[in-house]
Amino acid sequence: MSNQFFFGYGSLVNTSSHTFGDISNARLIGWRRVWQRTNLRNFSFLSVHKSGGSSIDGVIANVPNGNWKKLDERETGYERIIGSEMVDHMSSKADSISFYRIPNYNLAGVEKCPILLSYLDVVLMGFLQRFGKQGFLSFFETTDCWDCGIFDDREMPRYPRAQEYENSFYAAVDNALIDHQIDMCR
Repeated sequence: MSNQFFFGYGSLVNTSSHTFGDISNARLIGWRRVWQRTNLRNFSFLSVHKSGGSSIDGVIANVPNGNWKKLDERETGYERIIGSEMVDHMSSKADSISFYRIPNYNLAGVEKCPILLSYLDVVLMGFLQRFGKQGFLSFFETTDCWDCGIFDDREMPRYPRAQEYENSFYAAVDNALIDHQIDMCR
């Protein structure tokens, strides 16, 4: 298989967070996003879980020369799943498509493991850029486990691929969190 692609559903949707090419919009069928606590980090990160009748938007992108090393390192703590038959896309170049999820053995039993706001900002900017305002809003509806709360680290980001955005974007994120009754934690 010469043209191996990945399906990204979180920060990988934001093309400013990576250098992969041949990017196109796609949809993963039968899965939902979930904010997942793990025993690898002190913060929740995005994963996916099976959910019949559901689907999530994201992107597919080429893995140069089928060399997964760089992406596997970025996605440390995740397992890669070949899922070509579950990804709806328009690319004629993708021979095989894989996606990442946090395996059950990395799940933590911790009660409080918040979402980094700097991470959420990167994810939501990607959805806004790729799918417009509707994509930004539907991200909230197609993602589970918001009850872990948000840790506001915008002033001193802990997310390694954090970016700076316009104040109007930050206001849109903050308002969406309020609208969805998602709590900030300190």
